[in-house]
Amino acid sequence: MKLYITPGACSLSPHIVAREAGQNVDLVHVDLAKKLLKHDSSDFKAINPKGQVPVLETDDGDIITEGPVIVQYLGDKAPATKIVPAAGSKERYKMQEWLNFITAELHKNFGPIFRPTTPDAYKQIAKENIAGRFKWVDEKLAGKSYLMGDTFTAPDAYLYVMTRWAKRIGMEMDQWPHLKAFSERVEARPKVQETLKAEGLV
Repeated sequence: MKLYITPGACSLSPHIVAREAGQNVDLVHVDLAKKLLKHDSSDFKAINPKGQVPVLETDDGDIITEGPVIVQYLGDKAPATKIVPAAGSKERYKMQEWLNFITAELHKNFGPIFRPTTPDAYKQIAKENIAGRFKWVDEKLAGKSYLMGDTFTAPDAYLYVMTRWAKRIGMEMDQWPHLKAFSERVEARPKVQETLKAEGLV
C-alpha cells in the first residue's frame, strides 16, 4: 500500500494508525502548495483530483481518500489490534461519531487559520470555535486515557494531530488539562514516536 502524506498535515493521523495497526505502507511525500509529488514532480491531482492528503493506494490499486475513511480501512485490515472496533458494534458507531466530530468541528476550523489570506478577525472567530470544542472534549476525557476509554483507537490519532496544530497557532493547552495530558500520552506511544521520526517532526 502507498500512503500519500505531507509531514505534519492531517495525513499524520492515518500514518499513525497504519503503524499502530502493523500495516506496512510506502510513504509518498506530496508538496501540497504545488500539488506535486516530491520524488518526481509529477501531478498529485492525477492521483487525487481534490488535491488533498491523505490518500491511500491499496494493494490492488484502488484509491481511498478522506482520513476518517482511510483509518477505518487500515484498522479493518488488522482487527486483532482493535484500533477500530468491529463493524456493526455500538463501539464502532461511537468511534465514527468521534471521527466525524473531529473532522467537522475541529479540523475544518483550522483551515482558515492556516490560510494567509484569511482576515485576522475571522481567524480569531475560528480560534474561539476550536477553543469551545476543545473545552467539550476536555470534559469528555476526564477520568479516561483515550476517547473510547482505556484503549487507543483511530480517533485518538486524529485528535492528537489537532492538538499539535493548536500548539502551532499558539493556543495554550494548559487551559484543558485532560486534553493536554491526553496529547502527551499519545505522543509518548512508541509507534507515534516512530511515526513522528519518519515524517521528520522530531
